[in-house]
Amino acid sequence: MGWGDLGAFGEPSKETPNLDQMASEGMLFLDFYTANPLCSPSRAALLTGRLPIRNGFYTTNAHARNAYTPQDIVGGIPDSELLLPELLKKAGYINKIIGKWHLGHRPQFHPLKHGFDEWFGSPNCHFGPYDNRELPNIPVYRDWEMIGRYYEDFKIDLKTGEANLTQIYLQEALDFISRQQASQQPFFLYWAIDATHAPVYASKHFLGTSQRGLYGDAVREIDDSVGKILKHLQKLGISENTFVFFTSDNGAALISAPKQGGSNGRFLCGKQTTFEGGMREPAIAWWPGHIPAGEVSHQLGNVMDLFTTSLSLAGLQPPSDRQIDGIDLLPAILQGRLIDRPIFYYRGNEMMAVRVGLYKAHYWTWSNSWEEYGKGIDFCPGQNVSGVTTHTQEEHTTLPLLFHLGRDPGEKYPLSFASAEYQGAMERISGVVQQHKETMVPGEPQLNVCDKAVMNWSPPGCEKLGKCLKPPKSDPKKCFWPH
Repeated sequence: MGWGDLGAFGEPSKETPNLDQMASEGMLFLDFYTANPLCSPSRAALLTGRLPIRNGFYTTNAHARNAYTPQDIVGGIPDSELLLPELLKKAGYINKIIGKWHLGHRPQFHPLKHGFDEWFGSPNCHFGPYDNRELPNIPVYRDWEMIGRYYEDFKIDLKTGEANLTQIYLQEALDFISRQQASQQPFFLYWAIDATHAPVYASKHFLGTSQRGLYGDAVREIDDSVGKILKHLQKLGISENTFVFFTSDNGAALISAPKQGGSNGRFLCGKQTTFEGGMREPAIAWWPGHIPAGEVSHQLGNVMDLFTTSLSLAGLQPPSDRQIDGIDLLPAILQGRLIDRPIFYYRGNEMMAVRVGLYKAHYWTWSNSWEEYGKGIDFCPGQNVSGVTTHTQEEHTTLPLLFHLGRDPGEKYPLSFASAEYQGAMERISGVVQQHKETMVPGEPQLNVCDKAVMNWSPPGCEKLGKCLKPPKSDPKKCFWPH
């Protein structure tokens, strides 16, 4: 989902009344970022409070490549990483994940082995193979066991876009919240639904209701679901004791536009890139009785901050034995105090850019290759800027491309290298980058090796369903990451 997909962020058709109301009752973040322009690494960052380069969710197979956890990935979230639910257990929290895990699907990477008490959802996204013949369809789990597979037991109609998954995920959330309220136990709910990832879907009630096609239908259903969750908290009388945060794992995938892609507003490019459209996200904090209604924050935020902020809300300190990149946002949320901090834009093993204040310096630029571009794969359709959205990896470490995001949020006009403004801003940014590099100890890369033998052939529970498939002979290879 992109920055421009919500009415509160300027989407003109105003089809997100519940999220817009959430913003009007809480705090809107205008400068909130993901830790990576792709799904798996950003989710690993959210749950560990650490950059993907630290927690291992990157690849060294090629320079500056986006990588995630497809079915044949061998790696996953390392045992050495401490995840948010593991720490919240110390304060008596019951933790549930609903939806996409995407941090490794082999048994040792299972979410219930990393602090979650309950799980309903899938280890991967709902992408193909769709027919369960040559390759296995993605399984859906309830806790430790598979209860079916996408496109078989959990239908997604690729012709009409109809699927009831968001409604299933919504009911799971409402039921969990009700049970925790009845038992008077504190809880952490990670509602990580698949929508609006391609192939985009929506339930029958929402199909054809948006001015923005199937993608808009999916956004409307998400909006409706969030509204029902917030109303449920109010109905149960626990809204003032529940902190809710809405955001996305990466920018809208413009490559899927116009039929299945969203909007990143005025920002450049989209998912897969380290331009603003790929990493600046819609973000809303909601906590009645604590956050004054209608607040707008210019605090530079990141999904990693949700790790540290959640620990603070639970009265816990972050681990002291490792570098934590996320900061506690409560001073900004509750007191309006802006915290000076940089934002680092990583793509695989490379720091592509850094933001300090309103200045953003690009040390590397790359959207995707000329080969892909020639095949119609374009991460910046209709937005390409000569010398900026390059189709070869261009290094600018000697003279970074510098943009003032206040005057030029679309990153179209780099400042002159000779200007006093450029030299002054880069002097400050260079110090931040140097300090960052001195503290950087990369984790063991988890996204290097792929093997069809580790795919979801025979997940736990497949025997009961008669849905076990025979895996092929193991043949580990380097994963291929084209961009």
